[in-house]
Amino acid sequence: MKICFPVASDAGLESPVYNHFGSAPLFVVVDTETRTAEALQNNDQQHQHGACSPLKALGTDRFDGIVVTGIGGGALNGLHRMGLKVFQAYEGTIGENVDRFVQGALSEFLPQHTCGGHGQKGHGHGGSCCH
Repeated sequence: MKICFPVASDAGLESPVYNHFGSAPLFVVVDTETRTAEALQNNDQQHQHGACSPLKALGTDRFDGIVVTGIGGGALNGLHRMGLKVFQAYEGTIGENVDRFVQGALSEFLPQHTCGGHGQKGHGHGGSCCH
């Protein structure tokens, strides 16, 4: 299975998971079986809140799910409409989150966990949606 992570810079599996899906500079797609990683540029970083379309740059055929720390309701709903599951990341590296994903320890991201706006708290683990 391939899963996608938002990141600030590419350090492979050692990359920390970025705090918000839509404004992440890069995405890293990881094959959970081989643990190989591929970095992809986010060509939609500059957007109004609720109007991000990073999947235009990513394409949905490259992965099966997404692991994020923060995401807006519009992006979450769009991903769900495309048949993609979104999971809530723990603070730490991609590698640590891949391990948790494989163990079934990451919960699915629910609409009540989404970001309410720029700089507001409102998703799991007490973080904020600053971008």
